[in-house]
Amino acid sequence: MKKPIIYIDMDGVLVDFTSALTKVLPEMLEKFAGEYDNIPGVFALMDPMPGALEAVDKLKEKYDLYILSSSPWENPTALGDKLAWVKKYFGGDGRENIFFRKVVFSSVKHLSRGDILIDDRTANGAGDFSGRLIRFGSDEFPDWQAILRELL
Repeated sequence: MKKPIIYIDMDGVLVDFTSALTKVLPEMLEKFAGEYDNIPGVFALMDPMPGALEAVDKLKEKYDLYILSSSPWENPTALGDKLAWVKKYFGGDGRENIFFRKVVFSSVKHLSRGDILIDDRTANGAGDFSGRLIRFGSDEFPDWQAILRELL
């Protein structure tokens, strides 16, 4: 039987974007004030969101999982840093990378076909996704535990 497809956003869903800001030099924060996603190397410094790694491990049994993330156009290291993050947290320590060749970088998320998109925003086409949009961080789905209760 074919598993339903779930796309999972990175920033603010799998990845704690703000965790990187404590690891960036103050002068870089000042230089990129209001545009932190354009700081070179910032995406490599992020920690996983609490419960994200464990949730993915549970969801992979019932769903066909993909990462669907947009990337800042003006940050030359963002794409490579994001892919390195996926390899580090889902393929390190000899583990099989469940996202091997299942990472999509796009700013037009509504063009991806699938059953569910887990995203924290409606930007970049997420709000027009043809399947079900689960808003991570919303009142209904404030964390990964709430999402697991809904989907498992």
